[in-house]
Amino acid sequence: MSAALSTQQLSKDYGDRPALLPLDLEVPHGQHVALVGHNGSGKTTLLRMAAGLLDSTDGQAFISGHLAGTQKARTALSWLSDTPTFYDDLSLWEHLEYVGRLHGVADWADKAETLLGRLHLGDRRDDIPTTFSRGLRQKAAISIALVRPFDVMLVDEPFVGLDQAGKNTLLELLDEAAASGATLLVATHELAFVSRVQRLLALRDGELVYDGAPEATDVHALVLPA
Repeated sequence: MSAALSTQQLSKDYGDRPALLPLDLEVPHGQHVALVGHNGSGKTTLLRMAAGLLDSTDGQAFISGHLAGTQKARTALSWLSDTPTFYDDLSLWEHLEYVGRLHGVADWADKAETLLGRLHLGDRRDDIPTTFSRGLRQKAAISIALVRPFDVMLVDEPFVGLDQAGKNTLLELLDEAAASGATLLVATHELAFVSRVQRLLALRDGELVYDGAPEATDVHALVLPA
């Protein structure tokens, strides 16, 4: 069986500097992975290329054996960005309905109600997410990412802007997604999440400098620039 996420000499160069040095990586199905590193280390670049949102300079990324960005890869993948975007003229509920129906979720309304309740967004369901505060936008994006089915979820700094209650709810939701068999790769500085994963990856200046168990290293040191 192909890996949930794999890269083959995947790299990105913006001209003045390498954002990601050639990377060979395999994340098996069902693994719960945290990705750490200082700001500018290459975390977002890696995730965006794996999600098919950014072209690589060289190499390739695959989601469940499908080339990143192809329809089959996008079907298997849910992407949660650190800067969520929304349609300007759709309410939160309409976003959830659109995504749920697009992915053939028969009980999308029940799932949406549950997610809105847990994220304390029930009273904002008819509001336009583009008008939300940073924290509410993040919660809205979380609900939209989780209302659809997925085999792999790529997440970029999901805890930024959330209050402690929101962080706790997100930790629970990510744990539940992992327990259901989904593969998670989450870029984060949130140590409460890092302590819950099976595998830790660390980037520094575009290079993979650690790949192993989180308890076997000093996580704080890995997020500092060289």
